[in-house]
Amino acid sequence: MSPRADVSIDLGDRSYSIQIGSGLLGSPDIFAGLPKAGAALIVTNTTVKPLYAQRLRDAIGARYAKVHEVVLPDGEAHKNWETLNAIFDALLANACDRKTVIFALGGGVVGDMAGFAAASYMRGVPFVQVPTTLLAQVDSSVGGKTAINHPLGKNMIGAFYQPLQVVCDLDTLHTLPPREFSAGLAEVIKYGPIADMAFLDWIEANVEALMRRDTAALAHAVRRSCEIKAHVVGQDEREAGLRAILNFGHTFGHAIEAGLGYGEWLHGEAVGCGMVMSIELSQRLGTVDRAFATRLTRLIERAGLPVRGPALGPDRYIELMRVDKKAEAGEIKFVVIDAPGHASVRGAPDALVRDVLAATCG
Repeated sequence: MSPRADVSIDLGDRSYSIQIGSGLLGSPDIFAGLPKAGAALIVTNTTVKPLYAQRLRDAIGARYAKVHEVVLPDGEAHKNWETLNAIFDALLANACDRKTVIFALGGGVVGDMAGFAAASYMRGVPFVQVPTTLLAQVDSSVGGKTAINHPLGKNMIGAFYQPLQVVCDLDTLHTLPPREFSAGLAEVIKYGPIADMAFLDWIEANVEALMRRDTAALAHAVRRSCEIKAHVVGQDEREAGLRAILNFGHTFGHAIEAGLGYGEWLHGEAVGCGMVMSIELSQRLGTVDRAFATRLTRLIERAGLPVRGPALGPDRYIELMRVDKKAEAGEIKFVVIDAPGHASVRGAPDALVRDVLAATCG
């Protein structure tokens, strides 16, 4: 096992650690601090199960008399009520009680749905995030957001519910398809312009190493991303203010996902393109210069992400963005870069948003 980094999420009695390193998934010691229970349920999907489910089962088997599994279909298109009910069906069919520990083994879709199921089943059972994608390790597994999608909006039905622990095994990143890996880099890149320009400089200098999946580069990227997110979440757990900056690129990105149909673009691809749109908006608002907007766009493109949005039409984009969770009384809210390394949430006139879409789509 390689050296391990621990990042703490400080939330009082809901605090927990994020463990980052290679070879963690198969180590019983990593899970030694979890509460014992009569049963555990591993929630995974058809892609991840043959790769890692047995390894996790072996690591936790001594702690639980029974370890059950539910295997979900893979992909954002299945992040819905029907698939969520498959988790509840497994819990009920196996007579799982309120001490049962749910393990979310997979990417962001698995983590979001398993977490939502954990928040809801018997009004709350413990769960552990074991993210196997870069996007999940640096973003969705951390901070307690859980949800499913609705045809009219992404992540519109869910709950804030913190895990007991997050285990990021860097070895799982080597089995990701290139497209999935690039999608995860979008959520790494976002941390630079919103919070840490030194990290953005580092990403620019190391993007090729990241694309090669160099272990040292991955370890730093995951650790620093988690540190930034932990700092923000520790100040604003339920997104009353500061935490909203973590949604840089997401207002446009969620519209792309909903408008095309969930799964047509990966979440990270939509966020990457959404960041291009958001930095264009920031530049037109006068908060950053054209050179910085070009710099960020080039980095997103170097990471293998799309930098031109699909031609949904401005009316459709605006319609979809009005049901974003940040919207207030129908006014669309965007995360904009006030200055490199600093972000805020604000509205923008529809006419300006149309100009941004004209410049960045098609």
